[in-house]
Amino acid sequence: MIRRREVITLLSGAAAWPVAARGQQAERKLRTIGYMGSTTPSAQRPWTAPFVRRLRELGWIEGDNLAIEYRWAEGRNERFAEIAAEFVRLKVDIIVTYSAAPVLAAKQATSAIPIVFAAAPDPLGSGLVASLARPGGNVTGLSTQSTDLPGKRLEIVREIVPGLGRLAILANIGNPGSVKEMSEAQAAAHTLGLEVANLEIREAEDIASAFEAINGRAEALYVCAEPLVNANRILINTLAQRARVATVYGFREYVEAGGLISYGPNAPEQFRRAADYVDKILRGAKPGEIPVEQPTKFDLVINLATAKMLGLMIHESFLLRADEVIE
Repeated sequence: MIRRREVITLLSGAAAWPVAARGQQAERKLRTIGYMGSTTPSAQRPWTAPFVRRLRELGWIEGDNLAIEYRWAEGRNERFAEIAAEFVRLKVDIIVTYSAAPVLAAKQATSAIPIVFAAAPDPLGSGLVASLARPGGNVTGLSTQSTDLPGKRLEIVREIVPGLGRLAILANIGNPGSVKEMSEAQAAAHTLGLEVANLEIREAEDIASAFEAINGRAEALYVCAEPLVNANRILINTLAQRARVATVYGFREYVEAGGLISYGPNAPEQFRRAADYVDKILRGAKPGEIPVEQPTKFDLVINLATAKMLGLMIHESFLLRADEVIE
């Protein structure tokens, strides 16, 4: 004869077992992404939102079978190594970031955890991968590289800046991708017969002094986009407007922050495509065997308010060509 207390114990034990088992099962299925952002959550929301939406479409749902650990460098390059080390300690399943500096920091921190970059200007030259077709190692992702882009950007800015003859190029020379882009922009500028002044920075404190160096020496400013520049884009645009120089960028986010024009890959689309890389890797693919892909969507964006502030007359034909006109 089984006593009432024994029955309760047996029943409670039977009830507890499936709950514990389910908990363990859920824990086993939960995969973790370490997302390394170069700036702040609000600044990168236009990029993280399509990334998360695409993951959901692919069956990866936060709180169900996926967790995303976000960490933000807030424009400080020294934070990349700290964040990468933290992700290694957390034993995340995959690291997602963009641009050369954070990818290299993650690569130096681990050769085991897969790393996906959503956008990198020169993944081969920066040492992120051994080959675009077969990256090798634990890193792969999406390139924003196109050697003819700097020339196209300069042709565009020359259309809307009458008599453009002097160009300044701003680049963080601590970023290999920016150094390469600066070189490409220089070559394109010389082909167009433009006089060039280089503005080399390594940290945020260098930006104001760089602008002092071009005071009255340039009508346009080509800015090489990367994390440090992205974190300080409002400051750069403010100083550029004060100096009465037209700015040209590679991404729309800079124009949204007050820059004049941008032409280049659609960043939200790059991050959306990065989610496909994550999906493949979480399902067993090796990152070193997934080819690095090139951009597929390019946008021309102009800030009409900035153009008016600079006293530039934008032809209707140019506005009709633009993918987006910011009023």
